Amino acid sequence: MPSAKVLEQKKQQVAEISEKLNSAVAGVLVDYKGITVADDTVLRANLRKAGVDYAVVKNTLLTLAVKGTALEGLTSVLEGTTALAVSKDDAVASAKILSEFAEKHENFSVKGGFLDGEVISLEKIDSLAKLPSKEVLLATVAAAFQAPMASFARAINAIVEKDGEAPAAEEAPAEEAAPAAEEAPAAE
Repeated sequence: MPSAKVLEQKKQQVAEISEKLNSAVAGVLVDYKGITVADDTVLRANLRKAGVDYAVVKNTLLTLAVKGTALEGLTSVLEGTTALAVSKDDAVASAKILSEFAEKHENFSVKGGFLDGEVISLEKIDSLAKLPSKEVLLATVAAAFQAPMASFARAINAIVEKDGEAPAAEEAPAEEAAPAAEEAPAAE
């Protein structure tokens, strides 16, 4: 029987894992078995740069953390070595980085994941990994909003340029009409 101190530490660890899961937009579970320390260091640096929290977790503690929640479906993949990568604000970052890493390292594999509090399939994780980054998506949206405004500005500019040339062309007929009007009263 574990001591009260050990039980309290494990309860605290379960609470910390639960907090990570609840505050995350997305997360990915991986089997990290067989990667070198150098590869792991590079992976952790890439994840940290993207704002992803990555940590090795015990399967039993993760099982306790998801018990009775919408993420309980993750327990089916909790075998072997497990690391958890969660992101609080970027749904794509963890899936993208870990999937790319898994493609380059044969022993490293994605086991499962979640998005917006729901367990997702490996196919959905692959789809997330193929999405452009958040910055690229925001730039695309900004360009989409800017395009109609730029077209409108070009159309207004064309009208202004056309109107700028038109009065010079219209002034000549107005001057010709003025002498004719003066001649008409003189003829009477």
